[in-house]
Amino acid sequence: MISPKKGFSKLSKEEKIDWLVAHYTNNSSATKKVLKNYWNTDTELQKLHDEFIENTITNYYLPFGIAPNFLINNRLYAIPMAIEESSVVAAASKAAKFWLDRGGFKTTVLGTEKVGQVHFMYKGPEDELRLFFNSIKNKLLADVLPITKSMEKRGGGITSVELRAKTKDLNNYYQLHCTFETMDAMGANFINSCLEQFAKTLKDEAHNSSILFDKEIEVVMSILSNHVPNCLVKAEVSCPIEELNPGDSISPTEFAKKMVRAVDIAKVEPYRAVTHNKGIMNGVDAVVLATGNDFRAIEAGVHAYACKDGKYTSLTHAEIENGIFKFWIEIPLALGTVGGLTSLHPMVKVALEVLQKPSSKELMEIVAVAGLAQNFAALRSLITTGIQKGHMKMHLMNIINQLGATEEEKKTLVEYFKKNTVTHTAVHEAYKRFRNR
Repeated sequence: MISPKKGFSKLSKEEKIDWLVAHYTNNSSATKKVLKNYWNTDTELQKLHDEFIENTITNYYLPFGIAPNFLINNRLYAIPMAIEESSVVAAASKAAKFWLDRGGFKTTVLGTEKVGQVHFMYKGPEDELRLFFNSIKNKLLADVLPITKSMEKRGGGITSVELRAKTKDLNNYYQLHCTFETMDAMGANFINSCLEQFAKTLKDEAHNSSILFDKEIEVVMSILSNHVPNCLVKAEVSCPIEELNPGDSISPTEFAKKMVRAVDIAKVEPYRAVTHNKGIMNGVDAVVLATGNDFRAIEAGVHAYACKDGKYTSLTHAEIENGIFKFWIEIPLALGTVGGLTSLHPMVKVALEVLQKPSSKELMEIVAVAGLAQNFAALRSLITTGIQKGHMKMHLMNIINQLGATEEEKKTLVEYFKKNTVTHTAVHEAYKRFRNR
């Protein structure tokens, strides 16, 4: 039985690895070799990575790819994507190329409002609490001035503070519901600092209040929300149906109708909608990760938005009107281009440079386009050739590498599967045949 390790965080990186492989692996030398192979030879760069998180023992690499030819609001972009899944970058690139000669992508930022809340309990009458809140509202805002001063100079700050009663959902539960504008920063630290000061002022003022009969306010927590339905961006593409030109297997008109039907199915069937939206997030997350933003927060906010009307549904929409095919997405994206990893991670700096140093609004537009492009490519495959044909072609090299093929064998197999269907079984059998010749 393995005993708990006290003081693990105080060990050196080498000592952490020694302890880990001694207690949790069967092949100490091989595991150590793998872990150390991923250390950066530049010691300063490695130290930077070590300090991003706690108890670091090595780096974990993801491929960093480029999807070129994205025409967004008449400006050409090459979009960086960090992702491990094959076919995602290829699909995005193919969709970008498809729409390049059809007017490209059009985007609009519909809002940039972010939300934070102070959650607290109060057992007294609600009318007394509201009277108290109104009496201290200016004090709440005055006490956060040292925190908001810098943000206000850039055009941001606190946009509203309101008291919300949630007692129908939970006895004695209230909240300060606050909205923020954080400009080019994602703003998590700014928002949380403001909220914690609100909580302190709330408690202090309640203790000295002549309005509240029950002076006890129990602050439970103060935290930003990743549900940002008003931090919203729209991206769309459109063209005359006859310009869709999907290929010989299906007419442009049939293609447009099947695209609309495919989206309609995702709107009414949650089992399909989840996979439909996962494909969108393949594109979204890859750009979010490449630009040093929090993809977990984005995922949570997006999926909450997908069920805002009481049922989980498609994030994209499609229609045919007056001979025009239109395909669009509205998606909440709280992103930043300053602060956090954007000023620390060298690859994030490169990604933002490649994107021509976008503002947070421009990054919202780029990320939304990546998600829309990914969904268009996936639906196009699903309603024509099927998803597996293209995906398995892209996955071929992964299967070959798993087999341990030589460079010569790789060339032979890639050439063979240019004309044959790729499946795991087919690749294994072909590999055996070529090796036994």
